[in-house]
Amino acid sequence: MGTPDSASWQDHPAPGAEPAAPGPRPPAPRPRPPSRTPGTRPGGRTLVRLQADPPVWSFGDLRLRRYRATDHATVLALHREGLAQVGLRPGDGVYYDHDFFRMEDIYLRNDGEFLVGEVDGRIVAMGGLRRADLVPGGSARAFGGYAPGAPVLDAVEMVRLRVRPSVQRRGYGTAVVSALEERAVEYGYRVLRGDTTELQAPALALYRKFGWRETRREVIGGIVNIYIEKALR
Repeated sequence: MGTPDSASWQDHPAPGAEPAAPGPRPPAPRPRPPSRTPGTRPGGRTLVRLQADPPVWSFGDLRLRRYRATDHATVLALHREGLAQVGLRPGDGVYYDHDFFRMEDIYLRNDGEFLVGEVDGRIVAMGGLRRADLVPGGSARAFGGYAPGAPVLDAVEMVRLRVRPSVQRRGYGTAVVSALEERAVEYGYRVLRGDTTELQAPALALYRKFGWRETRREVIGGIVNIYIEKALR
């Protein structure tokens, strides 16, 4: 591209000629709105990794960290509160919570992750990653079960995404999904999988915002379960 010294002759008046009056200046280009990743929200709240291992992130007033055993009662209550909000109950064929009683085996010692989000020291959000070969899928999942994973990491499930109803619509769910996707990539998984129900429209919309695609549907106990996934590599 030319420099100012290589301007064409049309840019210079002939000797003795009056310099042409400057024409109207073109309007300044409008500034583009700042781009945002799924982990960034209006107002400057961006998901920031503070610590590699154990992982810690900040997102505005939200702090994400790894689950600890002392969190058990709180995350179990938050899980149940979230499902009750959309009308899911024990015995409906979709509800289950047996994995909360094997957190170490299913999430923390088998190439998985479980994060909690705190505001002022109070847990208000959570979500986990677990190997897709550890817990049965579909209707069998509600009856419990656990099996050691295969030696090769392939698919991982994003599960237990919950945000306390009183603080929803603040971007906390977006922050949890962003952080969990980051961890799945770090582990080297090929594909993320998950499921939700027709009753949980906000969760489905959040996944779709991150590029997840629907793969199939299944009716369990009269409830439509929607299976989704996202390729990581």
